[in-house]
Amino acid sequence: MARRIDVTGTGGVRLAAWEFGDPPKTDPAQDVRGGQGAHDGHSTPGGSPGVLLLHGLMGRASHWASTARWLSARYRAVALDQRGHGRSDKPPQGAFTRDAYVDDAEAALEQLGLARVVLIGHAMGALTAWQLAAKRPDLVRGLIICDMRASALGAASQREWGQWFKSWPLPFATLADVRKWFGEDDPWVERPNPARGEFYAEVMAESPDGWRPVFEPEQMLRSRETWVYDAHWEELAQVRCPALVVRGLDGELGRAEAQEMVRVLPRGQYAEVADAGHLVHYDQPEAWRAAIEPFLDSLGDDSDPDS
Repeated sequence: MARRIDVTGTGGVRLAAWEFGDPPKTDPAQDVRGGQGAHDGHSTPGGSPGVLLLHGLMGRASHWASTARWLSARYRAVALDQRGHGRSDKPPQGAFTRDAYVDDAEAALEQLGLARVVLIGHAMGALTAWQLAAKRPDLVRGLIICDMRASALGAASQREWGQWFKSWPLPFATLADVRKWFGEDDPWVERPNPARGEFYAEVMAESPDGWRPVFEPEQMLRSRETWVYDAHWEELAQVRCPALVVRGLDGELGRAEAQEMVRVLPRGQYAEVADAGHLVHYDQPEAWRAAIEPFLDSLGDDSDPDS
């Protein structure tokens, strides 16, 4: 099952939130209608703890479907299509700043009644998650950071991304071509990776001349340039809740930097997933679950902001 709930982000941007699993049974009087929670905003309907899942750059909520489904047995797990991504609005002149992404996530969890929430973020979504946790510790009780660096990446990295987008052989004639290019032929692929091909197939839509991304590459570059020139260690140090840093053994986050992130986080923990690259939850879904479930178990259902 996939249930869509529309919420309103900063500046009136319409955001699509998704539940991939059976939602907890609730009192009809506390039901969520149109994304506006009728409850008090500080507990999920039916008392189930809330989880908000935030995808990375170019991703979409459906990338979290398998994670959200097993989480839904115990939590109210909602994945958000962030602005410019998935089924959410892609305003041509809209803001794609760090503040906009963080404010969107804050608005979504309040409208959905998910607080106090566990935030789970991948890549850019992980940065959004720890920035929100630093900004609103009253709303966040746990944080999982998946393969996102805290160091500045610099101008060369941004140029490489611009050149990479230009190398895409758009439009793709078929979805099989999408899977093959991103899983095998893309010069950024060191060895065949079917999971990567599936990941990118998920963000393509059929158009009159073939398959194209559901996002605008220019908006992705605008989003990315708001974080690549800066380091984000100070915000990590401001995260008060328990936090788990997860890296794929072959991902973009190196072990030394990940362990330094754990040291900087006031209540940081560390996990790594073998045989996984940057797309940890896609490459090794069972190992990903094994890495994060003990951390989630350790959080319990506590609602004390200072716990």
